[in-house]
Amino acid sequence: MSSTKIFDILKKGDLRGFECVKTSMDVGFAARYLLQAPPLPSVPNLPKPALPPMPAVPTLPQPTLPPLPSLPTIPTVPKVTFPPLPSIPSIPTIPTTIPSIPFLSPPPGN
Repeated sequence: MSSTKIFDILKKGDLRGFECVKTSMDVGFAARYLLQAPPLPSVPNLPKPALPPMPAVPTLPQPTLPPLPSLPTIPTVPKVTFPPLPSIPSIPTIPTTIPSIPFLSPPPGN
């Protein structure tokens, strides 16, 4: 199939599967055109302008600050004394062994 027939089919839009073929052919034509184009002119070297020297920065007078005021002394706070706490009653001890109940105990093993 010649390229003109492919382009005619693609222009009609009958076959959508040939979109990538058309795109690759367009890119190929563009690349060939760029290879055949005359070279671009070179960029001329421009002279660098001479800048005037920067003016000197004037020195500003240093401001004088007043001295910081002294901190006031903190007054002493009287110590507070609390009355002693009442004694805590002792907690009775809980027995750790379970007493045996006769009707729940197993019979003695002879």
